[in-house]
Amino acid sequence: QVQLVESGGGLVQPGGSLRLSCAASGNIFNIYNMGWYRQAPGKQRELVAVITTGGGTNYPDSVKGRFTISRDGLKNTVYLQMNSLKPEDTAVYYCNAHRSRYDYWGQGTQVTVSS
Repeated sequence: QVQLVESGGGLVQPGGSLRLSCAASGNIFNIYNMGWYRQAPGKQRELVAVITTGGGTNYPDSVKGRFTISRDGLKNTVYLQMNSLKPEDTAVYYCNAHRSRYDYWGQGTQVTVSS
């Protein structure tokens, strides 16, 4: 069983930055691909960043160049650095650990981009 705990959400003005953290319950980064997803009201959950067990990263066009995913194996923590935030980035952000048919989720952290 993998436990994930997100933190770092909040209210930020357009153009601002936030860094989200996801603390995992153990050293899982060599086993699980780690991702950040978001879900806005009335919309489906969407992937915003992924980092593979090998360290490769991928982003959708909507956040490419603005968001950066990284991980710290010593702290068992995955980060999502979000820059140049837009109102459309407002959502609940979830951390995910994925391997084969296994998926684990955190409880989510709210990010609101508004002036």
